Amino acid sequence: MAERDSKNAGGAQRVQIEIFGDIYRLRTDDEEGLRRIAKVVDSTMRSMAQNARTLATARLGVLAALKIAEDYYQLKRDYDELLAILDEHK
Repeated sequence: MAERDSKNAGGAQRVQIEIFGDIYRLRTDDEEGLRRIAKVVDSTMRSMAQNARTLATARLGVLAALKIAEDYYQLKRDYDELLAILDEHK
């Protein structure tokens, strides 16, 4: 999924990742984190591609971004509710 290209003096390294068949070369301070994120994006796009007829890659990317954002906001709501419950029991 990702290959390390090089490391610059600032600590960020150039990483090559593949998402839905396209190669991206990005700089990151957290290679493992970037790999995990790329894997989520790739798998979300592939899952959506299986459930849709023909969609352009850009359109799949937007739909995947919306799905990932929806999942994030649901987790954030759940987390905020949990914090509120914990605050009630202090």
